[in-house]
Amino acid sequence: MARHDDTSGARTPVADHVARVNSMLERLRARMPESARLEDALGRILTRDVLSPIDLPPFRNSQMDGYAVRAEDVTSAPLSLPVVGEVAAGPGVPAELKPGTAVKIMTGAPVPDGADAIVPVEDALFANDHVSISRGRAAGEYVRDVGSDLAAGEAILLRGTVLASRHLAALAAAGVTEVEVAARVRVAVISTGSELAARGVPLEPGQIFDSNGVALAAAVLATGAEAVLEGRVRDDALELEALLDAAIAVDAELILTSGGISMGDHEVVRELLEPQGAYVDVLAMQPGGPQALAFWHDVPVICFPGNPVSSQLSFEIFVAPALRELAGLPSRVVETRVLDSAVRSIAGRRQFLRGKRSWDNGVALVGGPSSHLVAALAASDVLIVIPEDVTEVAAGDSVETWAL
Repeated sequence: MARHDDTSGARTPVADHVARVNSMLERLRARMPESARLEDALGRILTRDVLSPIDLPPFRNSQMDGYAVRAEDVTSAPLSLPVVGEVAAGPGVPAELKPGTAVKIMTGAPVPDGADAIVPVEDALFANDHVSISRGRAAGEYVRDVGSDLAAGEAILLRGTVLASRHLAALAAAGVTEVEVAARVRVAVISTGSELAARGVPLEPGQIFDSNGVALAAAVLATGAEAVLEGRVRDDALELEALLDAAIAVDAELILTSGGISMGDHEVVRELLEPQGAYVDVLAMQPGGPQALAFWHDVPVICFPGNPVSSQLSFEIFVAPALRELAGLPSRVVETRVLDSAVRSIAGRRQFLRGKRSWDNGVALVGGPSSHLVAALAASDVLIVIPEDVTEVAAGDSVETWAL
């Protein structure tokens, strides 16, 4: 691995921009948890343990369709017992089972006092109001005891759980109606560029489909936040101003923009926000060098480059860690892997290359370093991070990877 000692350059280090973004988002850490109905809690993150208010199951019940008996009555099987009743699943308390008798019982039905075993229907023969039992049964056989799944007061789920359908089932079984969850950060996503077209319509010459809007909105959801607005504007400052105001109107707490911050003409984000104090910079990284930070009516605005790979990587590098932390989600997975081919890198730039993991702890490059290779990014499952002071990495060298 070849290194270059001079990383001073004129570009701002990535770590400095990370610190600036974290400082802007610090205000979001003061947000309080909120309650969510179980029906609305899928995908939300618990902010406290949930204890069961009841035993699960709450009463002894049958695991099988069959016959409830006293185990001591069938020790001398084969034998026949009179069937004196039937218990179906439903409300009510069945009569106590008298010695020397059996009752027909359904799965989930309460086991009568006195009974301590179930003879499955497939192991019994019913005729003339009697059931023939071929072998003895142990006490507790096919009986679900009170609290055998979970005792009252024990934790059903722990803080930090991302609620899936199986979690909601357990909560519902315990009679829980709502849970305390992390409040979702309300994020607006704005794509800029006169060249952008909506999906589903034919492209005119010089147009491309807008991929940044859907990608960033999806990334927002994946980090536990909420995309409350996804919009697109041409390179027109008045249109951008109107959409920023629309984001404020829907109570966005964070606004993400893509495009319009480079050094050329028609850079609409710079045109509108820089005169109002926006911080515009070029970072020591590739892709994604141009970055900007601003406030709009006191709401943080984080501005990414317009190339689709640059915008997605910028989100992952600068915004995703903070949103994951606010949501209570795990931080990114960082691994050291063995590179399968040599790489050259620009001195003083932190490279974020796209890669694919292999089963033997290796990683292969996918596509090149260019910021427009959206299909190559889609085929990747990690970012390969090449530090600023490294100019060459040989095949077989170890590299840092971030899971996508």
